[in-house]
Amino acid sequence: MAVSLSPNLGTNYAPDEIQHPYIKFSEWKFKLFRVRSFEKTSEEAQTEKKDSSEGRASLEQSPAVLDKAEGQKPALTETAFKTHCKFVKNSRGNGKARDKAIHQANLQHLCRICGNSFQTDVQNKRYPVHGPVDGKTQGLLRKKEKRVTSWPDLIAKVFQIDVKADVDSIHPTEFCHNCWRIMYRKFSHAPCDAYFPRNATMEWHPHTPSCDICHAARRGLKRKNQQPNLQRSKKLKTVVADRARQACHCKRKAQTRVNNKDVMKKIANCSKMHLSTKLLAVDYPVHFVKSISCQICEHILTDPVETSCKHVFCRVCILRCLKVMGNYCPSCRYPCFPTDIESPVKSFLSILNSLMVICPAKECNEEVSLEKYNHHVSSHRESKETFVHINKGGRPRQHLLSLTRRAQKHRLRELKLQVKAFADKEEGGDVKSVCLTLFLLALRARNEHRQADELEAIMQGRGSGLQPAVCLAIRVNTFLSCSQYHKMYRTVKAITGRQIFQPLHALRNAEKILLPGYHPFEWQPPLKNVSSSTDVGIIDGLSGLSSSVDDYPVDTIAKRFRYDSALVSALMDMEENILEGMKSQDLDDYLNGPFTVVVKESCDGMGDVSEKHGSGPAVPEKAVRFSFTIMYITIARGSQNVKVFEEAKPNSELCCKPLCLMLADESDHETLTAILSPLIAEREAMKSSELMLEMGGVLRTFKFIFRGTGYDEKLVREVEGLEASGSVYICTLCDATRLEASQNLVFHSITRSHTENLERYEVWRSNPYHESAEELRDRVKGVSAKPFIETVPSIDALHCDIGNAAEFYKIFQLEIGEVYKNPNASKEERKRWQATLDKHLRKKMNLKPIMRMNGNFARKLMTQETVEAVCELIPSEERHEALRELMDLYLKMKPVWRSSCPAKECPESLCQYSFNSQRFAELLSTKFKYRYEGKITNYFHKTLAHVPEIIERDGSIGAWASEGNESGNKLFRRFRKMNARQSKCYEMEDVLKHHWLYTSKYLQKFMNAHNALKNVGFTMNSQASLEDPLGLEDSLETQDSMEF
Repeated sequence: MAVSLSPNLGTNYAPDEIQHPYIKFSEWKFKLFRVRSFEKTSEEAQTEKKDSSEGRASLEQSPAVLDKAEGQKPALTETAFKTHCKFVKNSRGNGKARDKAIHQANLQHLCRICGNSFQTDVQNKRYPVHGPVDGKTQGLLRKKEKRVTSWPDLIAKVFQIDVKADVDSIHPTEFCHNCWRIMYRKFSHAPCDAYFPRNATMEWHPHTPSCDICHAARRGLKRKNQQPNLQRSKKLKTVVADRARQACHCKRKAQTRVNNKDVMKKIANCSKMHLSTKLLAVDYPVHFVKSISCQICEHILTDPVETSCKHVFCRVCILRCLKVMGNYCPSCRYPCFPTDIESPVKSFLSILNSLMVICPAKECNEEVSLEKYNHHVSSHRESKETFVHINKGGRPRQHLLSLTRRAQKHRLRELKLQVKAFADKEEGGDVKSVCLTLFLLALRARNEHRQADELEAIMQGRGSGLQPAVCLAIRVNTFLSCSQYHKMYRTVKAITGRQIFQPLHALRNAEKILLPGYHPFEWQPPLKNVSSSTDVGIIDGLSGLSSSVDDYPVDTIAKRFRYDSALVSALMDMEENILEGMKSQDLDDYLNGPFTVVVKESCDGMGDVSEKHGSGPAVPEKAVRFSFTIMYITIARGSQNVKVFEEAKPNSELCCKPLCLMLADESDHETLTAILSPLIAEREAMKSSELMLEMGGVLRTFKFIFRGTGYDEKLVREVEGLEASGSVYICTLCDATRLEASQNLVFHSITRSHTENLERYEVWRSNPYHESAEELRDRVKGVSAKPFIETVPSIDALHCDIGNAAEFYKIFQLEIGEVYKNPNASKEERKRWQATLDKHLRKKMNLKPIMRMNGNFARKLMTQETVEAVCELIPSEERHEALRELMDLYLKMKPVWRSSCPAKECPESLCQYSFNSQRFAELLSTKFKYRYEGKITNYFHKTLAHVPEIIERDGSIGAWASEGNESGNKLFRRFRKMNARQSKCYEMEDVLKHHWLYTSKYLQKFMNAHNALKNVGFTMNSQASLEDPLGLEDSLETQDSMEF
């Protein structure tokens, strides 16, 4: 069947050697898939048409003509010139080709990404856009375990530019050193002075007469390029000579191209492997045949592959040509690498397999499809003409892993035989080791070093072992020092012969991800007076102090994280919790915010932390810790704020993250101010800015709200500049004096604030009314120092409970001595009452006497059983009823300020709080008047007067208390013992680092899994215990089955 081709079906604008095969194929309505065409665009066609019409008009007006008769010299006549206007058009076309060549030469001086000239680059370094990455970048990518190995993939990842589709006549082929530094900084997270000179990447367009690139290149010349004047005969002679030279050059070029084709056919050498196009059963158009044939061997495509420039070849042919002739496309000379070739689309493969071919065997002219060709020629095994096999199965080639086991064996049969022969010859027949080694090398070539290390450990019989993060969680939560962990690591490895625990250097690498200073971030607008660098770890906390030794104690040591970097690390640590919270609230995980993060700040002195060892007197060494807790995170959905994260245990030491550790006294106002002032300045700067942080692959926005509620009364008075707790002004929330509070126990409101305290300090400092000291003190309501930390007016629930328990302990003593009858008791009598009470409580309640009230003693003391035990020492029944009622009212009020959410946990007590507090105050002013006439304790005043107002404002008191910071005091001592070093400076760094890791939610998941495993338990028989003394085999198998 023959198909006639209309001569005016299409017009070729490029030579046949570089003519794209799909152009005519698409014109014949075989629509396979869209590819880049080498035809001229519509804009270029219109421009050329316009230029040709203008050129034709100008030449018709010219009096000079060119004519060449047979045997005569060329003469210039107007009619002859008109007849040869085609030649003039060709000369103008040669001028356009020359302009394009100049444009392409100018492109080689520009950067593909940013468009800057290489002459402005001080380094004068260039990098090819196509090809493998350089050695330095390759080393960095291996460290980061990235799989990118070529510049096109790296440029697409960093700048979002697809350079695989570039054309040399439009796009530059190199990029500058500045763009290289930007890509290097992207993966190294190192500080770099590289910057991108534009707001967006450069866009490149084809050459036009008004091309900016060519005009910019000619801008420095003094004379303009003059167009050739065709009116002069001398110029015409020059044109004729140029035309002759151009014709000779084209002949030579075509001959070279033909020679190159012959060379490529010899390189491919596939005449006995691929089918010729002469075997096609249908007489297809020439252009269609060209589109289904290889452009190297000109046979029917066998196992076709597609290059980045959209040319199609046989896989064997293109790989052989790339290996011999270099990494460029044989058709268009576009850069091409073996890693760039891909399989064509399925629609093209289906049409290719449906083509009918004639069987080349003798006496068999049967027409079969390419898909069934292999099955057909299997009956002609004795025939030499049917040696050819195509497409490996007659259908689109499937991936090896998608085949059945039998098909895999069939496809890899030859490779298996080769590997077996090599193993028999070189490795004594150990085929398994050869295959594993090949797999190991393949993994390392793709930068998959983690999987390679696990495979290598299995090959050596060591097993994969525990992850470094698991080992780090075990070390931190068991408080093992470096030497203790290393001893355990060596012992387990020696006994089991396996590296179950990871070495210390692997743990240090795992630490870096969890510590502040690892994740990049950005603030919009940038923070005032805060560095923009993100890789900031532990810094010196004495930056706020002057360098003079006389200004502060020599033994003052402070280490801290930068506030913004610590917040970023804390947010990334709870990334999974945030994303799970968004999913549970039916929110899209691609929402970018803004998220609102509420942070609770805590600061408390840890008392004496000196090590009691060695001879000589014990020198007191006091320490202070500043920490924060992320309470909850919300995001706006419509007019409501939806909580995506809420801290379940806000008073646990596991969520109270340390920010600053200092060896200083909390009562030293100057030292405390100097150390915490830079930290407070960072907090104030973050209030008016937004954090831009990439989380879950999406750039998200975070806003922060800071609430300084985790302070005890002593520290609140210190940071807000108030007088000590024993002064006339009893409360840190209101302006009441002790006398006013005792006369009115219940009805008070919160009046103090940080701003008002600052104003009162200015009055105290300047004394504008020239008052006496007492008058001035009464005016400023007890403010005598400069407030430097903003606190939220609240009650510290833990210390409130301890203070009230101490007051009840005093009431019990006074009731035993019957002070309501005899108020003037001596000091010895009072001591005797205390001894009697301690002895009775130890006998009845198992409460050992203490020197100072603490939380555990307070919890056991404040019970009805304790009241019943104390009543045994009091003879009056009336006093029994008063004590029982007082304790009963207190136990009803206590859950309101101790619970994290009183509206849910104790709604009845919350509703009855006002009544209970008034009855409690009435009892104090009547039955216990001997103790509370004209005076009241600080915590009784706050408990009775301010609790309902704070609950109404914040919803809770117990959740915002400093209990988490208090419970972290014991951790400081344990971590200090764990990291004992000669230098206290380095010791504080280690304590701060390990305390931060202890609060990591990522590591807590491993420990929760470990604790669950311990609770479930596992059994071992005696034989297994003999083979594995530590029982690590079973534990590892169980841990491998769990999802860490």
